[in-house]
Amino acid sequence: MADTDTIVKKNSASAGISYGSDALFFGRTGPIKYPFMAADMILNYKSGFFVYGSALKVLGYKPVVDEVDVGGGYFYRLSKKFTGTISYTRFIFNKESEIIKSASSNDINFKNSYDWKYLKTSVIADYLFGKSYDFFTTISNSKYFESNFSVFDDQDFLSINPTFNIILGTQNFVQRYSIDHQYQLEADNIYIRNENGKRARANARFNVLNYSFKLPLAYNRPHYTLEASWRYSMPVNVEGTLKNHRESFFNFTFYYVFY
Repeated sequence: MADTDTIVKKNSASAGISYGSDALFFGRTGPIKYPFMAADMILNYKSGFFVYGSALKVLGYKPVVDEVDVGGGYFYRLSKKFTGTISYTRFIFNKESEIIKSASSNDINFKNSYDWKYLKTSVIADYLFGKSYDFFTTISNSKYFESNFSVFDDQDFLSINPTFNIILGTQNFVQRYSIDHQYQLEADNIYIRNENGKRARANARFNVLNYSFKLPLAYNRPHYTLEASWRYSMPVNVEGTLKNHRESFFNFTFYYVFY
């Protein structure tokens, strides 16, 4: 879904394009790397409501577009330090899409953030339903820094926002992905033939799924931002078909804001 941290409480629109070295979904990746390009747009209203859409293309594979997401929600501010969003997203996938996210269809997201001044803490709850049913809780701690100097003129600055995340949840989507892609996964000996077997039951447990550290560095001007980020992901309690391991991810993003 769109990055709700960029939502501002005024009428505005933003559009962005990004590159990712691999598709990561709630701490899990597919059996091989799927680098991708994505484009998104979000419309924000002064009332706090927002709508958004995005499209994703996995590089080097047949579908012209692998995924289209549409959704909307509401941004609220309970105090200067306490903010939150509630939103719904519909995932629409090409039938040939291979990314692990394709095992899900809908997401209800509820996010609350509190700024402690020295640290910003966010607690995010996601309920995914459709082909599979999963519940996730993400706990995020970050600290935002801005440079006190300009790079080219007095209109720009650098920012960095190191973030540590813990993801807890179920992983029924892993079992669903195995069933939907058995023609491919059987060759890798990771397809589970018994949908109700021991591994499937293990996927239904609520466990810690992933620890990750993200380090984004951004160049900012009044209307646009260029960002490069590195994420180190440490999956745990990996069940079922996916033999996930520790991995580094690289993302590059450009987005422009219209006021």
